[in-house]
Amino acid sequence: MKISRRLFLASLSVGIPTLVANGQGTASRNVKAQPRMKSSGKPWDATFVDVARQAGLTASVICGDPGQADYILEVIGCGCAFFDYDNDGWLDILVLSGSRLHGDTRDATNRLYKNNRDGTFTDVTERAGLKRSGWASSVSVGDYNNDGFEDLFITYFGENVLYRNNGDGTFSDVTQAAGLKGDPKRWGAGSSFIDYNRDGHLDLFVSNYVQFDFEHIPKPGFNVNCNWKGLPVNCGPRGLPPGYHSLYRNNGDGTFTDVSQQAGISGSRGSYGMTVVSADFDEDGWPDIYVACDSTPSLLFMNNHDGTFREEGVARGVALNEDGMEQAGMGIGIGDYNFDGHLDIFKTHFADDTNVLYRNDGKANFDDVTNAAHLGTETHYICWGTGIVDLDNDGNPDIFVVAGSTYPGIERKLPQYPDKCPRMLFRNLGNGTFEELTTEAGPELAALHSSRGCAFGDFDNDGDLDILIVNLNEPPTLLRNDLAGAHHWIKVKLVGTTSNRSAIGARVLVRYGKKLQAQAVMSQASFYSSNDPRLHFGLGDERVVDIDVVWPSGKSEKFARVSADQLVVIKEGSGIVPGAHLAKK
Repeated sequence: MKISRRLFLASLSVGIPTLVANGQGTASRNVKAQPRMKSSGKPWDATFVDVARQAGLTASVICGDPGQADYILEVIGCGCAFFDYDNDGWLDILVLSGSRLHGDTRDATNRLYKNNRDGTFTDVTERAGLKRSGWASSVSVGDYNNDGFEDLFITYFGENVLYRNNGDGTFSDVTQAAGLKGDPKRWGAGSSFIDYNRDGHLDLFVSNYVQFDFEHIPKPGFNVNCNWKGLPVNCGPRGLPPGYHSLYRNNGDGTFTDVSQQAGISGSRGSYGMTVVSADFDEDGWPDIYVACDSTPSLLFMNNHDGTFREEGVARGVALNEDGMEQAGMGIGIGDYNFDGHLDIFKTHFADDTNVLYRNDGKANFDDVTNAAHLGTETHYICWGTGIVDLDNDGNPDIFVVAGSTYPGIERKLPQYPDKCPRMLFRNLGNGTFEELTTEAGPELAALHSSRGCAFGDFDNDGDLDILIVNLNEPPTLLRNDLAGAHHWIKVKLVGTTSNRSAIGARVLVRYGKKLQAQAVMSQASFYSSNDPRLHFGLGDERVVDIDVVWPSGKSEKFARVSADQLVVIKEGSGIVPGAHLAKK
């Protein structure tokens, strides 16, 4: 019998060795970059322009003291979100913020920007009741109480916060009333709303990073976990106690119950959890949970359909790379890069290592196809936010990545490891491979920033995907996609009835020409961020599509010969909503 590499690694899943390279606190393989292929010569029609300043996104994201970082808390950073908080059909923006250990922190707050529908935004943070200081990490968006308005869950170093959307432009902190008031010493990292028991109410999964305490964290250079390439750096995550992860069941009355132990979550300890995504990876109609973990094996919790999960990351091929090594998992992109109708995973990692593309066989068995897809060409940067997204509407989902160092100032001695980095765009050639583009998408992708979270969405409703990026100690970047050419597209917005109202956990299949592409409705992806919940499919030259929806409730619906170049709103059990594609002006 032939033994696959995945099965061999699974047989070694007890006592996976820890990789320590150059005496450092973060996993890295110290691999050389894969040679780049010769340019395909194919035209690229998407040009990105940073319109953040003219759009009104001028406030800096405060995170640590610029130029130095004694603690890992100061460098991990935070996420952002595209979501429609007031249901006017236009995406608004939430940008999270950290804090500083020294100096002025008056501007250190999360910020909500209302879309004015003319290319500009207004800061409505105080009016909305969202002003809050502290070390924010991630945001998940979902309608946990099924009232028709999207709510927010924001994780922190300290106490996480559940904000209920009141439907009048304001939010209320209902954390304590909802039973989610947690340990103020925990470092909340990633999170995702998920209806794991399919009762129509959104539950909540929260990952935790490290157990962090200023009184017990050593200073840079103190031990092997506080050095990188012989230079003193902030300590961790290795050498620090790992956090533990939690699952909260929605009781359907506005409250949650911690079911981590009975659901089989609390048994998976020893990992430094970061971004959390929830999707149905084995296509059995029940949502699973994937957690990118820093310098420890990443976790894949498979849903047992009875309120419990089993962790099978190693056995299913998404805990390690193809060499059986741990990586510094940070951000996650979910999509169907090869048009086989299955949800694949792209995960970002540390410098001197490749990001990783895992191909799904449809039963949640994954293979590392990074080098086969020619995605191992970039190993210079520490990578964070990402997405498998079709940026030029040619029908082939591309991969976008942002980067930035966790060791500010180290480039003075090691200039090959810069603090601020360019963005990376890998263009899908439609044959299972990618090519890295440099100048084709405009000069803004070469702009240098220390970036973390990013979100994808069509903020100006013009039929292409724009990109929101968090930059540490700078204002965010808003990349408007100025797409030329005549490629077609379709957006799908789902409204649950028997399922949760946000339809989180739904899987959508779109057939266009000879291609079949799957996407999922998720409340978190990228790095600590939340994308436009309207699923965007580029279609190339195709003008009509067939749409299959697998709802979180388990129901399926099919819609044939749907015209392209429109937003299609589908209500569970009622079909396509007439006229709903027209956004309010």
